[in-house]
Amino acid sequence: MVTAWTPTAQAPVRGVLDQAAAENFPVAPAFLPAAGRAALLAVYGYARLVDDIGDGDLAPGGADARLFGVPPEHAEDRPALLDAAEADVHRLLDAARWPGAPGPRHPLVRALLPAVRAHALTAEPFLALIEAGRLDQHRHTYTTWEELLGYCALSAHPVGRLVLAVTGTASPERVRRSDAVCTALQVVEHLQDVAEDRARGRVYLPAEDLARFGVREADLDAPVTCAALRSVVACLAERSFALLDEGTGLVASVPGRLRLLLAGYAGGGRAALRALAAARYDVLAGPPTAARPAVLRETAAVLMAARRVR
Repeated sequence: MVTAWTPTAQAPVRGVLDQAAAENFPVAPAFLPAAGRAALLAVYGYARLVDDIGDGDLAPGGADARLFGVPPEHAEDRPALLDAAEADVHRLLDAARWPGAPGPRHPLVRALLPAVRAHALTAEPFLALIEAGRLDQHRHTYTTWEELLGYCALSAHPVGRLVLAVTGTASPERVRRSDAVCTALQVVEHLQDVAEDRARGRVYLPAEDLARFGVREADLDAPVTCAALRSVVACLAERSFALLDEGTGLVASVPGRLRLLLAGYAGGGRAALRALAAARYDVLAGPPTAARPAVLRETAAVLMAARRVR
């Protein structure tokens, strides 16, 4: 609901949505109509909430647990919080179908209600994001690129599919291209956050690629990225660039302001990859990020490429 983002909103809502400005891509740019921005912010807020639950990054003090109705003794229990989020999704869908049904407890889930009603959103993408959070609780490494893609199908694809749904642009071909772009954005985030993920006990870089380039486990804990690990990051960056190329056809297939919105997503990923290259793929010294002018340049490049698509 739009009121969720006013200055008087509850702290968990403000804290999660403030993170939107730090993403590699513009989440809900101002050129969109108010209702569209509200829907996209609601989708982002939900995805960020579930991700923060899975990573243990909720604000201290247990405010989110209280909002979900989780007992204080389970305020730090990630599986319990993910279960509570799933229960709230079911309340969300019930409230959308049945006037007078009890609505979701958490304001970030409740904020989705107008979009769910307006666009007949289903439970599947919301629940897939929760499954990605559950997977993070017990799976900490990935052997192959294909296994990592399977994780992205849970953690990234649902967000893009929700964007297509709330903008009224979903089609099988657009979904396919969106899945590719969202996978690339997720992999780019993993590349930027190698050190942070390692501190959490997770390694999203495929083990077969680490072994192929001769990366040792100790190399992941070094203050500066060794040559072998830089080669792995460069290899995965190249694969991500190829996936982002699907964004050209996706952008070309939609009209008006939606074209600019989707170009911003692909352009943000491209700019982040160029920032990685400019840092010579040193991801352990700090996450390389792209400045706003670079994102705008890459967005313009995507738009120009899309104009040449027939």
